[in-house]
Amino acid sequence: MTSSPACPSLRPLYDPVRERSAAKELPQLDVHATRFIGLSPFVVVASGGVDGMDASPRGGEPGFVKVLDAHTLLLPDSPGNNRLDTLQNILHTPQVGLLFMVPGVDETLRVNGTAVLSVDEADRTLCQDARRVPKLVIRVTVQASYLHCAKALMRSELWNPARHQPRTCMPSMGEMLRPGGRQGRPRHGV
Repeated sequence: MTSSPACPSLRPLYDPVRERSAAKELPQLDVHATRFIGLSPFVVVASGGVDGMDASPRGGEPGFVKVLDAHTLLLPDSPGNNRLDTLQNILHTPQVGLLFMVPGVDETLRVNGTAVLSVDEADRTLCQDARRVPKLVIRVTVQASYLHCAKALMRSELWNPARHQPRTCMPSMGEMLRPGGRQGRPRHGV
C-alpha cells in the first residue's frame, strides 16, 4: 500500500472492511445497477490525464446513459463548455469512474471501467435525444459496479427541499466569470 509520509498506514486507523461491503462490488452490472442507470438523470464522470484530474457532471433525461449489456455503457457527449477535459483525459488514460444519482434516492451507484470515444453511427443513434444526435459517445467497458451506501447523502440531506439554498445565494455564472467577478464578495456573508 502506498501511503503519505504523514500517515504511514491507514488500515490501523479504521475497522476492518465488513464482509457485506467487500462483497457488494461486482465485475459487471446486475439487474439493480441497470435499473439505477435507467432511472438516473445525472452522472459524474471522473477521469485523469496529463493535465491532471477531472470530475465532470453529465445530465439528461432519466436513462440518457444507455446500458448495452452487463459490461457496456454508452454515455452521450452533450454540448457544453467545449473544454474537452474529460474527452482529452480518456484519450490519454482510459480509466474512468462514474457516480450515478437518482433524485430522492440516497444510495448512489459507482461504476469503474475503461472508456473509448466512439463516433460509430449506431452508438450515436442509440444515444439520440429529442434535440440531437451526439457528436460522439463515451463507450465504457465496465470493470466494477456497486451500490454505495446512503450515509453521505443522508448526512447532507441533499434531497431535502428545506435544506436547498435560494438561487440568489450565489451570483450567476455570468457574474462570477465577468472580469473582476472572482474578486467580489460572496452574497449573504458566506
